[in-house]
Amino acid sequence: MKHRPHFAPASSQSLLTLAALAALLALTACKKPGDDAGAAKPPAALQLRVEDRLVMGQQEHSNGPLITGAVQPERRADLRAEVSAIVQQVYKENGELVRKGDLLVSLDATSIRDSLTSAQEAARAAAEAFEQSDRQYQRQKQLQAQGMVSLQALEDAQNRRTAAMSERVAADARLVAARQQVARTEVRSPFDGVVSERQVSAGDTAQVGKALLKVIDPSSMRFEGYVSADRRAELKLGQPVDLRINGAANPNVEGRIRRIDVAADPVTRQVALLVDFVDPKQASVAGLYGEGHVRTTSVAALMLGEADFQRDGDRVFAWVVKDAKLHRQPIVLAARDQRSGEFVVKTGLAVGDTLIRNPSRTLVEGTPVQQVAATAGIATSAPASAASAGG
Repeated sequence: MKHRPHFAPASSQSLLTLAALAALLALTACKKPGDDAGAAKPPAALQLRVEDRLVMGQQEHSNGPLITGAVQPERRADLRAEVSAIVQQVYKENGELVRKGDLLVSLDATSIRDSLTSAQEAARAAAEAFEQSDRQYQRQKQLQAQGMVSLQALEDAQNRRTAAMSERVAADARLVAARQQVARTEVRSPFDGVVSERQVSAGDTAQVGKALLKVIDPSSMRFEGYVSADRRAELKLGQPVDLRINGAANPNVEGRIRRIDVAADPVTRQVALLVDFVDPKQASVAGLYGEGHVRTTSVAALMLGEADFQRDGDRVFAWVVKDAKLHRQPIVLAARDQRSGEFVVKTGLAVGDTLIRNPSRTLVEGTPVQQVAATAGIATSAPASAASAGG
């Protein structure tokens, strides 16, 4: 009978030890050099240009009553027909410049010229009648002094002279009126300005009082505004007014109060104001709507634009550069400046603090910051990678 070789079975503990050793060797063989350095690599530094920095400083914060209204010219003329006639020609269109005395509209003066001719003839006849009666009076006066005529005859001559004088004066007045009627058939500009509204065309019938043209002086623009009556006590002559004129080339203009009405409008309960522009050239278009605020109070304060801070629910914070690192600084905002639109910073920042302008949502607390020249590029990926590193 053959005997087979006999092997003693390995223990379970030895098998586990061998398996662990093999796994360790496999991991060691697969591991690449430099993996430990990569895991501990710090976030990339944020390259910050000069134009991306905001250094906090005190600014003027103003407040006051709301004012609404429109730009209107102080010198404006609504030219209307003063005689009933047919419109012959309109010489100017809307927007055209005019000089004082320029002919704007001509009316048919045919019938009025006939009246003028009649008045001229009547005036000539009255003048001749007066001269004749005056000669007769002077003759009667000399004869009466010589005792050749009675006193009654002298008085009769004097009465005829007086009546002739009255008729001559009346005829001259009718002649002047007829000439004025003829002159009124030519509508002329009362001052240098611009035609703002043409309301008739050739062939129209112009009755007395009919609107023909409107002329305005662009250099006389002012703001006609209204303020709530309960804020009138805060207003004073000469106070500065910050306005925004909708549709103007330069919408933000400054003015000063020239006049404050003493009576409120019975319907709106508002008080009318007249505001002169500091620079009249900034508002040269009439009728544009505007609104703003009267600067009744003014203090120095720290202010931030809406794009320079972030909100997280009810909390507000700004990104501050301190010790060459980014810090998420909580702040508390107060009222919004009605002139600039910026918010007053109540707490959280101080004069001289350096902030990030228009911060992105990828910024990470503690990211290193390197300030570079304005011509250098900014590493936009650094905040994103830092944010990724921050989890």
